[in-house]
Amino acid sequence: MKTPRLATLTLVGIAFALTRPAAACTGISLNSADGGVVCARTVEWALGDAHHDTLVLFPRNHAFTALTPGGENGLKWTGRYGFVSLTAYGEEYGPDAVNENGLYVGVYYFPGYASFAPYDAAQADQSLSVGDFMRWMLSSFKSVAEVRANLDKVRVVNVADERFGGAPLPFHWKIADETGTSIVVEIVDGGQVKIHDALLGVITNSPEYGWHLTNLRNYLGLAGAPRQAVNLEGRSFAPLGGGTGLMGLPGDFTPPSRFVRALALTASARPLATSEDAVFEAFRILDNFNIPVGATAAGDKIAKDIASSTQVTTASDLKNRVLYFHTMDNRQIQKLDLKKIDFGTVKHQVLGQGAVRKQAVHEFAPQP
Repeated sequence: MKTPRLATLTLVGIAFALTRPAAACTGISLNSADGGVVCARTVEWALGDAHHDTLVLFPRNHAFTALTPGGENGLKWTGRYGFVSLTAYGEEYGPDAVNENGLYVGVYYFPGYASFAPYDAAQADQSLSVGDFMRWMLSSFKSVAEVRANLDKVRVVNVADERFGGAPLPFHWKIADETGTSIVVEIVDGGQVKIHDALLGVITNSPEYGWHLTNLRNYLGLAGAPRQAVNLEGRSFAPLGGGTGLMGLPGDFTPPSRFVRALALTASARPLATSEDAVFEAFRILDNFNIPVGATAAGDKIAKDIASSTQVTTASDLKNRVLYFHTMDNRQIQKLDLKKIDFGTVKHQVLGQGAVRKQAVHEFAPQP
């Protein structure tokens, strides 16, 4: 199957550049008592309907050639591991992916801060685009430790295609594995690679990750327990209801606010027995980050522009190798079990979702 290279590697970023939507992706991680690790996130990347309900499958031993500003002359490699990725606009590239070893890679918008290495034709054979960087990690490594040890082997460069507006692709990445290790990789200042331990697996967007950690100091008083009654001049003033411990928790859709909110809700998650419990708890937590259609649009785009709304929510069970997701058009959770795939023999292919893009409703039928 021939991969449409230029469209594949630039389309998502170009959609943002053309419309400048509020790219409000939010990622979390949850653990379970049985050793499960779940990486989950919302996706708001889109010019319009991105058709994230389609997946692409890459087998082991797939041959890759990276794209650079000079064309298809970048890093060449053969993938050791198979992986599955969400797609965008039918192209073989998307925001979230997991490989057969349980290595997870998610790409998040990082405008104003991402700054990749300048392209040098003499180093083309070490260079790759942001999309190829994601594929290189997924197809080459089985753990975060392996990714860390090899990041200095490649140069991530900006690739633009004038056919799609010549847009930059300002991204950063969350990488996690079945041990629970989770990092955020940011490339700034013209190619400087920074690695951050992802606190509780939480990630949003700009500014840089270290800024978000510093900003947490403004919210140290947040707690799940309700505040106690206060006595003044013999009168007792008690809380009006639950949730007073989280008074001050930011509720808007900006990246700093979502980071604080995601961290607070992840930290307060109840104990979870199994990976499946963690999957469904992750979906519940991420319901707090859904952006309705029109909520971040303006003027005549309100109620019809879905560019900034939450189009898909995913949860990757890294222990059991299962990718779950639901979309804005179909809240029925769907899944792909990677353990049922023989990545040594399966063909490179696009997996069309094929379901009716309509909410499933179960109607009760009482006995007469």
